[in-house]
Amino acid sequence: MAGKRSLTNLHLDSMLQGRDMDELEQLLRPKLEPPPRPLMPMAKVNERRVQRLWKAIDVVPHPDILDQWTSRNLDAFDGHIENCIGSVKVPLGLAGPLRVNGLFAQGDYSVPLATSEAALVASYHRGCCLISAAGGCTSMLLYQALNRSPAFAFDSIITAGRFVAWAMESFEEFQQIADGTTAHGKLVDVGTTVEGNHVYLNFEFTTGDASGQNMVTIATQAICDYIAEECPVTIGQLYVEGNLSGDKKASAQAYTSVRGRKVSAEVILSPELLQKFLRVTAKQMADYWCMSAIGGVLSGTMGVHGHFANGLAALYLATGQDAACVAESAIGVTRFEVTDDGSLYASVSLPSIMVGTVGGGTSLPSQRAALELLGLHGNGHSGALAEVCAGLLLGGELSIIAALASGDFTRAHHKLAR
Repeated sequence: MAGKRSLTNLHLDSMLQGRDMDELEQLLRPKLEPPPRPLMPMAKVNERRVQRLWKAIDVVPHPDILDQWTSRNLDAFDGHIENCIGSVKVPLGLAGPLRVNGLFAQGDYSVPLATSEAALVASYHRGCCLISAAGGCTSMLLYQALNRSPAFAFDSIITAGRFVAWAMESFEEFQQIADGTTAHGKLVDVGTTVEGNHVYLNFEFTTGDASGQNMVTIATQAICDYIAEECPVTIGQLYVEGNLSGDKKASAQAYTSVRGRKVSAEVILSPELLQKFLRVTAKQMADYWCMSAIGGVLSGTMGVHGHFANGLAALYLATGQDAACVAESAIGVTRFEVTDDGSLYASVSLPSIMVGTVGGGTSLPSQRAALELLGLHGNGHSGALAEVCAGLLLGGELSIIAALASGDFTRAHHKLAR
């Protein structure tokens, strides 16, 4: 608990609620009786097992959780969840069409967004329509790599140095081992970080059209098994992930390099389009962006942007991406500048978009349908999805910054959220 004295006293009063400290202490102590009865763990998903779990918690299956559609599609959930009791429904909206002129994405995309936040789809829709009216955004997939960082402990820094030298010489063997675990992923590079007698190897993979977290974990485990058997020095401890990869967390490493797919998108908007769609001038947009950029620096954000997480979370839920990866994907930079003719140059750069069009949740019925609506399900489409994602976020930045610059932000939420 931290805070000023007056706030701390108020908080203590709200916690105590007329009780003394002895009563509160008794309330907070561990309670071993009666002993809890853990649910029987169930990895397989089928009707019988789902019913057993409802029975175990002594609750009649809720028709909004285990509805007819869910019951019919339980087999599709197998391999995606454990202890399944049904599904939850999140409203799905469309933004767009968004015109994208990319290396991989070419055309107009109606973008599915799953959210319960009023005004979110409306905002992204407005930004997408503006971009399309300008002829579309230019969006480019710049690089792709996904890392896994095993960690090793040794008795001394000297031994650690010997290990690093051997590991660098063994890189081709590591590549062959990784190739044996997947037909789609490739080990392309390895970095080293030495901290005292600890060593982190940062393996970098390409992952084809999959997001690839499981793929690189399995490949890295196979390499670690080889290292454990063949390493010429004694390893004290070995962990398949030493928390250097930045998996599912914002990190400076991902911000300055890449984790997933690195994408940038840009658009130039005339004064007429800005007035028609956003009721602002380029100067208003740039002035607000400048002040908000300083605010972002003062608050210590990873990059400078308005709300990347909003669009990412909604798109990830709709299309079966790993929603937790929003933590690492929602970093990057939005930039606005006034051009010589009074137009607005706007761009977004995102170094860590974690998306795929095969594997994981992309095979679930609704999520597959959402990807098919985009025309981006299956092999050969992950680059296009990343470029569409960048275009979507560019639209979201234009819309929210215009709302804040013009004073419409609160009014829009008040109107649409009621």
